This record gives sequence, structure tokens and C-alpha cells, in this order.
Amino acid sequence: MGAWLLQHRRSLLVLLFVLVVAGLLSATKMPVALFPNVVFPRIVVSADSGNMPIPQTEIAVTRPLEQALRAVPGVQRIRSTTARGATEVSVQFAWGSNMTEALLQAESAVNKVLPALPPGTRFTARRMDPTVFPVLGLSLTSDRLDAVALRRYAEYDLRPLLLAIHGVAQVDVQGGAREEYQVVVDPMRLQSYGLTLAAVEKALSNGNIITAVGRLQRHYRLYQILSESPLKNVQDIRHIVLKTGTAGVVDLADVAHIRVGTAPQWTTVTANGKNAVLVNIKQQIGANTVAIDHAIRALLRQDASRIPPGVKLSVWYDQSQLITAAASSVRDAIFIGAALAAVVLLVFLRNLRLTFIVALVLPSVLLASVLVLYVLHQSFNIMTLGGMAAAVGLVVDDAVVMLEHIMRRLTQKPDEGESDEGEPSVILHSALEMSKPLAGSSAATIIIFLPLAFLSGVTGAFFQALAISIAAALLVSFLVAYLAVPLLADLFLRPQDAEKAEHEGRFLSWFSRWYGNHLDKLLQHPWFLLGIVLGFLFVGGWSYTQVGSGFMPAMDEGGFVLDYTAAPGTSLAETDRLLDQVQQILAKNRDVASYSRRTGLQLGGGITEANTGDFFIRLKTQRQQSIWQVMQTVRQQIHDQVPGLRVETGQLMEDLIGDLTAVPQPIEVKIFGANDRTLQKLARQVAAQIGQVPGVVEVFDGITIAGDAVDIHVDPVKAALAGMTPAEVTRQLQTLMAGRVVSRIPQGQEMIGVRVRAPRAQWDAIRRLRQLPIIAPDGHYLALGQVAEIRRQSGQAELHSENLKPMVAVTARIEGRAMSTVMGEVKGRLAHLRLPQGVYLQYGGLYREQQRSMRELALVLLAAILLVTVLLLFLYERFTVVLSILATSLLALGSVFVGLWLTGTERNITAMIGMTMIVGIVTETAIFFFAEARSAEPHELVRAGRVRLRPVLMTAIIAILALLPLALGLGAGAQMQAPLAIAIISGLLAEIPLVLLVMPALYAWLDRRLQKRSVRAPH
Repeated sequence: MGAWLLQHRRSLLVLLFVLVVAGLLSATKMPVALFPNVVFPRIVVSADSGNMPIPQTEIAVTRPLEQALRAVPGVQRIRSTTARGATEVSVQFAWGSNMTEALLQAESAVNKVLPALPPGTRFTARRMDPTVFPVLGLSLTSDRLDAVALRRYAEYDLRPLLLAIHGVAQVDVQGGAREEYQVVVDPMRLQSYGLTLAAVEKALSNGNIITAVGRLQRHYRLYQILSESPLKNVQDIRHIVLKTGTAGVVDLADVAHIRVGTAPQWTTVTANGKNAVLVNIKQQIGANTVAIDHAIRALLRQDASRIPPGVKLSVWYDQSQLITAAASSVRDAIFIGAALAAVVLLVFLRNLRLTFIVALVLPSVLLASVLVLYVLHQSFNIMTLGGMAAAVGLVVDDAVVMLEHIMRRLTQKPDEGESDEGEPSVILHSALEMSKPLAGSSAATIIIFLPLAFLSGVTGAFFQALAISIAAALLVSFLVAYLAVPLLADLFLRPQDAEKAEHEGRFLSWFSRWYGNHLDKLLQHPWFLLGIVLGFLFVGGWSYTQVGSGFMPAMDEGGFVLDYTAAPGTSLAETDRLLDQVQQILAKNRDVASYSRRTGLQLGGGITEANTGDFFIRLKTQRQQSIWQVMQTVRQQIHDQVPGLRVETGQLMEDLIGDLTAVPQPIEVKIFGANDRTLQKLARQVAAQIGQVPGVVEVFDGITIAGDAVDIHVDPVKAALAGMTPAEVTRQLQTLMAGRVVSRIPQGQEMIGVRVRAPRAQWDAIRRLRQLPIIAPDGHYLALGQVAEIRRQSGQAELHSENLKPMVAVTARIEGRAMSTVMGEVKGRLAHLRLPQGVYLQYGGLYREQQRSMRELALVLLAAILLVTVLLLFLYERFTVVLSILATSLLALGSVFVGLWLTGTERNITAMIGMTMIVGIVTETAIFFFAEARSAEPHELVRAGRVRLRPVLMTAIIAILALLPLALGLGAGAQMQAPLAIAIISGLLAEIPLVLLVMPALYAWLDRRLQKRSVRAPH
């Protein structure tokens, strides 16, 4: 092997260079995004059937949809919300399902039952993926242009430019107003001319015609014959003829007032307190978020002169800022870790050539691993970048171990019978000696990631990308350490470098002797081992009880979403008045950079009333308070200054994950039962109970009351006596009140609607509504009160169900405490709740996802231990070695809880991944120890320990320092990996005494016990 390496050293080094260049090119092509490319197994079907009462909507729309969608193959759970005339059904599939096929099957199932739904029912079905939220949000405000002109510019000038950018999937425009022609009909004048509303609608429709009626061939040419009488402006509409006769011509202007107005809307959109138009840019799946952002900003700079005068264009949300900040943080963590590793190498080895080799190897391994990620269709995101930063210490370890072994062999005299073929062959022969331990140690670290492939849910979706990035780096690191490092050492190192590196300093020499004496005493007195092991077990077990568990690590995203709900039935104008006070609170906060507001709309879509909506609040980069303090301050100020407004706060990533997985809150108590009133009563009791638990905030009882309604009950008999049916009366009411668009006029790039309606003054109060004139088919007039009963109806609660069972979900957020601790107290309080027969509780939300993830991660940890056991047995075929290494790894796990407790870190899924990695890291170091130990004799173990002392200290200190920037959470994105780094650092600190002291003593004790048993056994 050494001769082969020597023969092919040029080709191998050039191959490494090619891989590095390929990795560098791949890095420029890899997509950059906030999350890994995750397919969330959820489809949302929304149906609109007008304004039917909620109980009727549930029977006529929700239940048929639920039953149809439940039959779709692969459906695991169905959850529905029924509002007035609207239904939203969330369909959950198994992770890993083909969601394109699932969406088509869901649409097919709905289409089958669509004819049986109320006439006019419309539905939409959409897959839930990270692209449902915008990656870039622009706001347009102007002191010169009105709302119509502002929206027209956004929709017909700006939107096409943005859609032309590579990677942009959709551009949504919210806010502003749409222009339309309004024909305000006077029903009394209609009646006086013997006309009806239907006649007006027919005349408008027939008076705006452009139709091809035939073709004509003449003199070698083909002519298309058009019959056209288009409407162009208000004057054309005014002169539409409704009736002719002996008395003359009746124009539309004789019975109606025609004007240019705006289409009715029940939403409000603002930016920084001003009425605005929001442009939300959504990316294609797998697109490069940062590239899209750069392209859009470049486009806006180039077209700045085309922006109408007086229009201010601002960015209210930019996801790429978080991505680039996270990438910069990880980049800085890599550079800092590499620099600290170089300092450690200089301190221990005192040689610039050795440090240069490691400095050359580290970026080479990372860039080559980027090529692996590119081939596996990964992207640069928080998880893959964090995985590369976490792998820095491990990558350096492989190179250091190989170099340290080569240096030691260079300073040793050859054994008898070993040919001295010159220094290069000694270096390559030394590398060959380390091949088996290096392969075994690398395999021990890599195979622990194999069980992560079987994780499901959010944990699997996110942390599989982390595992792939770390495993790729470790695999490339092994190949480089095995093949390239010996060649680089052969190229750069001199014999005097080895002599200088192997000459231990005064302190290290003293420490080596001190360590050897204490290890010898421990080997001679194995009972001390029991005390050390019990000490580790006690401290680790006690720390475990002090560490709370959580789900995803908290990360400062630089902005948050504030959802709000006013009292049921609150008008749009009154909601705006309340929100003006909220905007004043935000404007006075020094840490708020900008904000946008939607009323009657939501960032993620869904059923929204005029009294609900959300803010997105972007914070300044340099601020006095953390994002959690700002959220708490804003929430408390709204509670004190704007009574009657219920708010919920959450960061966008947390909000997005909640929307994608249908588990938006950490606490969710689901109450199932058959009686809606009983469920609502219990929901209020549950909300009151959990609201008393410390750390529980934003408690919502799950009862959403729709606004009050005015119920117009048309009497069929009275309507028949007037020559009408209830349907004909209802159609007239829709035209008179909401208005009906009966025609459209092309103007520029848009079609302007022509809406027929009655003067609002005729029905803006219930008493006037009773006098609203209805015109019978024979032309006579009657008041609505003559054929219908009009009464006010109080608001009804929205209905919820899960798997076709009626349900109310009480939700809350957690602040300042661990999820496990809070949920323990919540369960304790609700255990004493008396439930009626047939009613039961279930816990959902992020807590349920956390519990499932923790169970799966525990199985992953167990599987990693079993895989490591199989590997060790394959390497050594001796249970004494395997048991001593496994016991050392398990003892190191206990130290992780000590580190989490001391740093106040929750035991979340990131920390659990770190615990799994500790098993491989400790095993890797142990393998190198046993590669040096030739027997279980005390003097041999002391010798092996003293030989491995310096590399163990070097590799542990380098890994700790490399992970330190992540553990401190320096910069955006690093907070996501901080628990993982803390867990690994804690294990590494324990690894030093465990591997150097406890493991040899345990191995010697096990070996003596085995020998005694062999002696006693009969032959």
C-alpha cells in the first residue's frame, strides 16, 4: 500500500485538487434556502358556499367533504373548521407520501361530491410546503397616487417584472382597490317605468358585445366578421337603452346613477401605519432564495426611474437576510474554529509545517463535502451549514491523529527486521499502520447517522439534512486523512520537524508522568474505579432530573408575527380603530424597524373574518432587547392599552412550521364530544385551568364566534302570492345589496367590472331593510317586509372536528419555562377535571410532536449503540474491549445532561442529536487507544495511555474550541445548533478522563475477571 501511494501520489493530490475545485463550483450552483427541501405531507381544501349558517354549512358542505377526503389512500388524519358558508379541511398524510399524487386524488375526491354540494360552491386545494409563505415582501405607499392607481402599478407593471425572475413561482398583490363602474339603480324609478332589475342586467350584458359572427373570402383574402357594440366609458353606459315606446326611449341614466367607484372590499392593508399595497413574492420549490433576493433588488435598482413619482417602495420582510446572516455566522464559526485549532496545534506541536498541512486539509475536506451534498441534491440551509460547522473539529481530528502518529514513528528507531527504506517510506508505512484504526474510528462516527434516515416528522425532515452534511464531511475527511495527509507529510515534513514536534515541553512532560502514576494506581486498586463510575452515574442522573425537555431550539429570526382577533362581530372600521392604537405602540418601540398589517387576511391564508388578521414586525439588527423581550413587551402593552383585542405572537419560522404541520401552538388540549355546548363549556374551564400555570401565555379557549347576522326568512306563500319564488327574491336582494357584476369593459391591461346595485342608504339599517323595494315580475312594487321576516341573529361559534369527531382545541404558548415542566403541571391540573360521559381529552400541538420525536430519537440512540457494538465486535472480536468502550460511551452521555443543566439548555431534538454523536466520538477516541495497547497488562496500558495522552488532549481541545462559537450561539442561525454543540462539548470534556483513566481500568478489570473464570473453568 505504501508503495502504491508513493507511485500514485501525483495523481492522488491532483484528484484532491480537482475535487476541491468541483466543490467550489458546486457551492456557486447549490440553492440557498432557510430550510431543507422538505415535502410536508399536508393538503388543505377550502370551500366557499356563500353565507349559510354554520350548522347548515357543516351538514351540507363539511361532512360530505370530510367523508370524500377520508377515502383518499394514505390519509392519516382529517381536521376541519366550519365557518359561516366556508369550510377548511386539513388532510394529513404519512411522511414520505407522494404529495403530487395525493393532491390530484384529493381534488378528484372533491370533484366527485361537488354536484351534491350547495349550488355555486367553489373549492381550492393546495399542498402545504415552505413556499406558501413569501421569501420577500415589498410594500408600496404613496401620498400622490390613490389606492386604485397604486394597486394597478403593483399588479400590471411590477408583478410581471418580478414573475420573470428565475425561481419566482408566484407574486401575490394585497391591498389597494380595484376600479369599477357602479350602476346605482333607483328601484322606485324602475317600477315607475315598468322595468325590473333583470331588465337592467340584461340590457347591460347585451349592450357590451364583441362577437365573431362569420368569415368572408374575397379577392384572395379571408375576413373575420365581427359584430360589436362595446362599452368604453360612463357616457356609453348612461345611454344604454332599457325600453322604447310611444313615450320615447328610456335610458339607463333615467333610472340609475352611473359613476366610477371601487369594488367592495372587507380587508385593510397597511405598512408602517399607512395604507399600502403589499407585494408578496413566493419562490419555487428548491429555488435559491438569496439569488432571488439579489435579482429582485438589482431589478428594482435598474427600474427605479420607472417607479411612479411619489411611490415609496420598502421591504417589509426579507427571508434572505436570515439566511445570509446564518450562513455568515456558520462561516465565521468555521473560521474561528479553524483558527483556534491552529493555535492548539502550534501549542502542542510547535511546528508551522504541521499547522500548514491541517490548514490545507480543513477547507479541502469541507469543499469536497459540498460536492457530495450537491450530488445528493441538498441545499445550503440552516441545517447543512450547521452540520458543516459541527464537523470542523472532527475533520481536524482525523488529520491531527494521522500527523501525530507519523511524527512519533519518524522519531522512533526501526524494529529489528524492519527495513529502513528512507524517510518517505517510513511516513507511508506509518500511515498504513493507522489505516485500520482510522477506518474503524471514522466508521464509528458515520454509522451513528444511519438510524436518522428512519426518522419521520419535522425532526426527520430537518435533521436528516444535518446528518447528511456531517456524514459527508466525515467520509471525505477519512479519505483525505488516509490518502492525502501522508502524501502532504511526505512532501512538506523534514526529520527535524518530527524531532521538534515529538519533543514534549516541560509542562506536558510533567503532566504525562503525573497521568501515568495515577493510571497505574487506579489499575492496581480497581475499587477506586467503582467510586468514579458511581460518581459519573450520580451526577449525570441528577442532572437529567434538572433538565427540562423542549422541541426545536429557540432562534432569533429578527422579526415576528403578531396575530390578532377583535371581539366577535367587530366591524372593519372599529377593528381599524383598535389597530391604529397597536400601530402607535409599534411606532414608539425603539427596536422595531418596520411593520406591515393585514386585516381580513393572513400571511398563510385560511378562513379569516374582518375582525382578524396579523402584523409582521421586523426588528432592527442592533437593538436593546432580545426578540423574546420585544414580543413580551408588545403583548403586554396591547393587553394594557387596547382592551378587547386578543393577540398571539410567534416568530415566522415557528409560525410557518406550525402552519405546515397543523400544530401551530406548543400546548393544545383537544376536547372531543358530541354536544357543542358541552364542549364549549369545558373548553372555557380548561383554558381557565391552564392559564394559571406559570409560563403559560396567550391562552385561547378555541371558541371563535362569527359576527352577528341579519336573517331574512322569505315566506314561500307570501312570495308566491306576489308572483315570486324565494330564489327570485334572494337574487334581487343580492343585486340590490352586494351588487352584481353583469359586464366587463376592457381598459388598458385590465377588465373593469360593471356592478349593478341599489343605493346603500336604502338598506343601511334593519328598519330600512324592511322597506327595501322588491319588484315583482308583473312590475308592481312591494316592500321586502311584506314577503319576508327580518330578525337579528347572534353570532355562532365555528365548528371544529378531527377524524369526523366534533372537537374544540384549547391552545397556549410557553414562555420562559421548559415544555416538559409546563406540560407536567398542565396534565396535573386537568387530571382533576370532571368530564361528562362520552367526553375525553387528547394532547396535541408541538408537545405531541415533541413526544413522538423524543421517542424516535431515543430509538435512534439505541440503534446507534447497537451499530457501534457490531462494529467493535467486528474490529476486535473481544467482549472485554467492546464492553469497556461501550461503558465509556454511556458514561459520557451522562455528562451531556450536566452541560445542558449548567448552561440552562433544554433537552431538545438538537441536543439529542448531539448525544447520539457523542457515542461515535468517544468510540472513535477509544479505538485509537486500543490501537496502541497491545495487551491488558498494567504497564502496557500505562504506556499506551501516555502515548495517546497528547493526541487525545489535542483532538478534544480542538473539537471543543471549534464548536465553541456554535455553543455560544454567536450570530443568526447558530442558536439552532447551540444545544448540539453544548452536548458534544460536554461529552468531550468527560471523554478525556473517561478514555484515559476509566476505560483502561475497566478493561483491565474485565480482562482479569475473564482470566480468573477461565482458570476456574474445568478443562
